[in-house]
Amino acid sequence: MTVSRKHPFVRALRRLPLAMLPLAATFAVGAADQQAGYAVDQGSFHPPVHRDSSPLVEKVRRATARFRDINTIINNPDWVQATPCVSGPNEGAMGVHFLKVSRLHDGTLKGDEPEFLIYEPQGNGSFRLVGVEFVTLASEWADHHPEGGPAVLDGHLTNFVDTPNRYGLPAFYELHVWAWEDNPNGNFADWNTQVSCDKQKAE
Repeated sequence: MTVSRKHPFVRALRRLPLAMLPLAATFAVGAADQQAGYAVDQGSFHPPVHRDSSPLVEKVRRATARFRDINTIINNPDWVQATPCVSGPNEGAMGVHFLKVSRLHDGTLKGDEPEFLIYEPQGNGSFRLVGVEFVTLASEWADHHPEGGPAVLDGHLTNFVDTPNRYGLPAFYELHVWAWEDNPNGNFADWNTQVSCDKQKAE
């Protein structure tokens, strides 16, 4: 599954900082049906084992441990579902992205404050936290960093996604950190072959 240009995730990244309140309302509508709560899968944990493991992975894990219970964000208006389960173009997946709207347009990246939490749907209806994604628009990063240079997070260069791109977005920087699921492609690769959307329930 790919993310369409009309998806709330795309609309979110295109918004300017002054549009934060309408953006939050847009996402809240999409998440309204989820307030009853989800089953929680905290038993499956496959920590990263690759050589590119770093203090950033541990920082993310410490900062997001409480979110292994997805109900901590489902019942929190600060977090909104931004995508369905996102599958890779060839293999692997990312998962279901939940966005903390207030972090999206601040022009910064902080290792203990990811913009997105990523969950994998499980066969029993539960969701398992597998990783996070850090995202900042290139123009907003430049506005907050007049010294120039690409976006860097705790010593890690982010991936630059130019425009035009598959999401129909302005140019942006992004970095995945697979803090809760091993990734054969590396802890900071975009797609994880250990993650699947096959168990996502039909909408």
